Amino acid sequence: MVTIPQLKIGNLVAKIPIIQGGMGVGISMSGLASAVANAGGIGVISSVGLGLLDVSSNSSYREGNKIALRQEIRKARDLTSGILGLNIMVAISDFDDMVRIALEEAIDILFLGAGLPLRLPKGISMDFLRSIKTKIAPIVSSGRAAKIIFKSWDKYYQHVPDAVVVEGPKAGGHLGFKRNQIDDPDFALEKLIPSVCEAIVPFEKKYDKKIPVIAGGGVFTGEDILTMMKLGASGVQMGTRFVATHECDAADAFKAQYLACKKEDIVIIQSPVGMPGRAIKSDFLRDVESGIKHPFTCPWKCLKTCDYRVAPYCISQALTNAKVGKMQEGFSFAGVNAWRVNKIVSVKELMDSLVREFEEAAQKQTLATNAV
Repeated sequence: MVTIPQLKIGNLVAKIPIIQGGMGVGISMSGLASAVANAGGIGVISSVGLGLLDVSSNSSYREGNKIALRQEIRKARDLTSGILGLNIMVAISDFDDMVRIALEEAIDILFLGAGLPLRLPKGISMDFLRSIKTKIAPIVSSGRAAKIIFKSWDKYYQHVPDAVVVEGPKAGGHLGFKRNQIDDPDFALEKLIPSVCEAIVPFEKKYDKKIPVIAGGGVFTGEDILTMMKLGASGVQMGTRFVATHECDAADAFKAQYLACKKEDIVIIQSPVGMPGRAIKSDFLRDVESGIKHPFTCPWKCLKTCDYRVAPYCISQALTNAKVGKMQEGFSFAGVNAWRVNKIVSVKELMDSLVREFEEAAQKQTLATNAV
């Protein structure tokens, strides 16, 4: 019987090679992340906008984010002894604060996306990077981007990241692609995986370490996981499937959109932050498309690329509204396969089914090969 391989990132060993993608605002918090970690995968908290979810204190939103992040990491630690990750967007204005807190709290692995993390906050040195427990994995959309990041770290730190996630254009949320690249076969995840693997080989040799490549964006079944691993990936990142779990931190109304949507409801939008994104069609997005603006006061400039003076709505507020179930005042990001979700299950049920599908597909391929 073929068994699903473990995912090794340095001295971290995940029994199941599945990383639950970080989903903001507040979709993947301590509840979901700890459940995935307990099931043998890597559970990931999203750091973005946590302060927006609790405005009861007198703290500023920036301070609120810092307080909320520490609370979520510690809450997750109380719920699991498994592997916990944190997703931080490079594009957020408090990037340095979030990274420092993650390292202070000794998160197991730090995923850095939505921008190229060419440098880390001031004060983080080569010696510091080599001494910390936390592993660091940038999220890229091409082999070229991976090479740029690794060359920068090699130059400034004489150290390189511990893993790299390659996220293809079928992912949910903000995408690292131009609009005309999203459906272009040349930018398909299956094409990107080998190019990223190739880009990091020189750095694996120079630093004498295995740097696993994790594939994400459109991965839906165990058979998909097998396909990605045959292309060179050591594991996968999945977001959409984990929304449809009991443990997901989003409101039931948010999850209901996944259950109700059809294939044609999954659309590409132009985010106010200047990037294309994939979401589920909603009345809110129809209003935006027809030119209706949703006036707002920017509590703090959370994203560096957002010009709140001309934005038709506040994306952080819209996503926060959706997270708590106010779907008329927001919308949900989703991957290309969200329409295939047909029921809410537990994280353990989902993980067990993915492992079973992987092993059945692998066994089938082995038998077919042996029969030739």
